[in-house]
Amino acid sequence: MSRLKDILEQSEGKTLEYKRDLSSIKPVLKTLVAFANTSGGMVVIGVDDKKNVIGLSNPEMDEERLSNAIADDIGPVILPDIDIIRENDKSVIIVKVARFPGPFFLKSLGHEKGVFVRLGSTNRVASEDMLSELKRSRDHLAFDQLPCIGAEYDDLDISSIQKAFRSVVREINNSKLESLGVLIRYGKILVPSNGGVILFGNSSARERFFPDAQVRCARFAGKEKVDFIDRLDIEGTVLDTLTEVPKFIRRNTRMAAKIEGMQRQDIPEYPVIALREALTNAVAHTDYTLRGMQIMVAIFSDRLEIQNPGMLPFGMTLDDLKSGVSKIRNPVIARVLRELDYMEKWGTGYRRIIEDCDAGGYPHPEWQELSTVIRIKFSPSLNIPDRMRLDDTVSDTLNDTVIDTLNERQKWFIQQLSQGLRVNAESISKKYGVALITAKRDIKILKDKRLIFYEGSSKKGFYKIQ
Repeated sequence: MSRLKDILEQSEGKTLEYKRDLSSIKPVLKTLVAFANTSGGMVVIGVDDKKNVIGLSNPEMDEERLSNAIADDIGPVILPDIDIIRENDKSVIIVKVARFPGPFFLKSLGHEKGVFVRLGSTNRVASEDMLSELKRSRDHLAFDQLPCIGAEYDDLDISSIQKAFRSVVREINNSKLESLGVLIRYGKILVPSNGGVILFGNSSARERFFPDAQVRCARFAGKEKVDFIDRLDIEGTVLDTLTEVPKFIRRNTRMAAKIEGMQRQDIPEYPVIALREALTNAVAHTDYTLRGMQIMVAIFSDRLEIQNPGMLPFGMTLDDLKSGVSKIRNPVIARVLRELDYMEKWGTGYRRIIEDCDAGGYPHPEWQELSTVIRIKFSPSLNIPDRMRLDDTVSDTLNDTVIDTLNERQKWFIQQLSQGLRVNAESISKKYGVALITAKRDIKILKDKRLIFYEGSSKKGFYKIQ
């Protein structure tokens, strides 16, 4: 296969663009700037957007004109590879540019408005946050490694830190926290890093500095984000989500049973290890500089999606991700996750997800880079019957193996809690006209099954779904 035919098999995207000609050279320069800033790429000139080879009438003159424009109009200097390919009496120009530490910009637009990045198959002016990340990347810095300006040592929840490290039988002290990057020297004192506050900040500090560093979960009726069946906004740090989100997923997905001989094997609707790995990766790779965006876990009748804010780190593509190339956006957060045994080696997340899906007979998930978010979409096990996935009644918040054992009063109680309502034994007694002792027995059964728990003091507390 010829080189050009090989290229034409690919569609435009993050690292490839087709241009019919050089009648307008500025769009080509914007694309080259975006490629250089993002993940590198290739521009093919002489091919239209439908991949028809138009050819150039005077490719040598076009090549010289383009070379001069690149040298004169882009800063800092980039050195792309420019080749002329002749095939079937038609000539095209191929321009390849690698990803370099910039940021690069169009001189005519200036150092800020002239900086472009590649999002999908389009070029976008870099936002203020993206521009800052480009500069940090150039200086080999990461946002979570920087001191959290305005934060003090007491803004860390030391008891939570000690509890987390005790759970993996590891000692922790200020020296260890400094080596992990949770604490950083700022002048003569130790202060929390951005990563330290995101992971271990007390509620007041997180609200002040990173109010969006949280995870939101939702279970929808059907295939669209229209009607909620259940929802949960995790209270606590992103570390807390790694234990709380799996509970939410368990109560909102189905469990099939496979009988082999005398043995019963429960089959979750979605691969447990793969979901845990995807959630851990979302926490590790989120761009915490983006405001108004949180990690999202959405369960539909036909899929489960985990989405985190932030495009892939500069220099990365989805193909790199799948081949095991590791480029960590948040090294402090990643190091702590490894120390707490949530992560293994960097770059192994994709492989572990695929291996778990293969081992359980699940479809491979789909990764999508959508503007400034990364989404991974899981399809349910083929062993879960459609009637179990699409039944969006109140029992949809629980596994079939559990819901079948509940009476009508208990199902109603679960439904009220899933809608965020505060109900108690008196609520059951009033709704169904049963004795208070019977209502309390209903609630005790739900607690024993670990479906609900009581939070707060005996007078002011309330029940919540586990």
